[in-house]
Amino acid sequence: MDGFDMSGKRVLVTGGAGFLGSHLCERLLASGAEVLCVDNYFTGRRSNIAHLLDDPSFEVLRHDVTFPLYVEVDAIFNLACPASPVHYQHDPVQTTKVSVIGAINMLGLAKRLRCPILQASTSEVYGDPHIHPQVEEYWGNVNPIGIRACYDEGKRCAETLFFDYHRQHKLRIKVMRIFNTYGPRMHPDDGRVVSNFVVQALKGEPITVFGDGEQTRSFCYVDDLIEGTIRLMGSPPSLIGPINIGNPDEFTIRELADAVIRLTGSRSRIVHRPLPHDDPRQRRPDISKAWEALGWRPTVRLEEGLKRTIAYFDRELGRGEPRRMAEPIPISAARRKAGSRPSPQA
Repeated sequence: MDGFDMSGKRVLVTGGAGFLGSHLCERLLASGAEVLCVDNYFTGRRSNIAHLLDDPSFEVLRHDVTFPLYVEVDAIFNLACPASPVHYQHDPVQTTKVSVIGAINMLGLAKRLRCPILQASTSEVYGDPHIHPQVEEYWGNVNPIGIRACYDEGKRCAETLFFDYHRQHKLRIKVMRIFNTYGPRMHPDDGRVVSNFVVQALKGEPITVFGDGEQTRSFCYVDDLIEGTIRLMGSPPSLIGPINIGNPDEFTIRELADAVIRLTGSRSRIVHRPLPHDDPRQRRPDISKAWEALGWRPTVRLEEGLKRTIAYFDRELGRGEPRRMAEPIPISAARRKAGSRPSPQA
């Protein structure tokens, strides 16, 4: 690609101690970049980046992006924002500030430095979609006054700011819309469905399924997501996005719960709870643009990604030697056995 080359560059990653940010820092260092990791540790964890601290090309700064930051860098990845409902609903006003004021501060920094900046947006900008799968041209169906609006509308406003800075100041921007992502370094108490199910299964606790479990999600393994992120930043300046980055294989929440129970060998039972307000009924990305423009598509299947994630949480929960996991039954085969529909293909 004839875009931005990371090697030898000084790169700022906001939210760098978080789940996605720590993996991105790791990948950037491997590519030869010098990395400045900025995080206020609200949801990020020092343990996520502890293995990077001895690298002379890695620097950490505790900072809240709602305040201006004065550093010298060659590129910016703006990932700072709590991303799970448990965390972003804890202080919804601050969540909106992080998305909006944080974006303004990072865009201002990029404008001063004349450097490229990538915004980690979200599939939540589509809300509870009427179009399926979701394409980038879809404007979404979002409740602007609901309990999820602090995150959904905050990210939508951030996208507006990025495109206005591009139009008004000719800033080099990239906007990616991240769909459900999972993998090692997820916070065990973040309330996301994969971490919830895995932790509950490993502890032998009931698996909490909200609603009837027929709502659908698409799950992208973190390594695939980071590869898409790197490719987007490295793409030609004319490609600004937004670009969907996610896995187009679609599963019901009940299918995910069954898979986690099977792969952990857990005796947990499934219990149902009322569906949270404004929870989307379906979510699946159309990744045609990512494939055509970036040559990117996910490669890690859900069964393999879950095995890696389960092994991580097994260690995190202090169980000593990781348990021997059951041999995975391909979810497509499980569906055929249960008589349910096959998963859509990429």
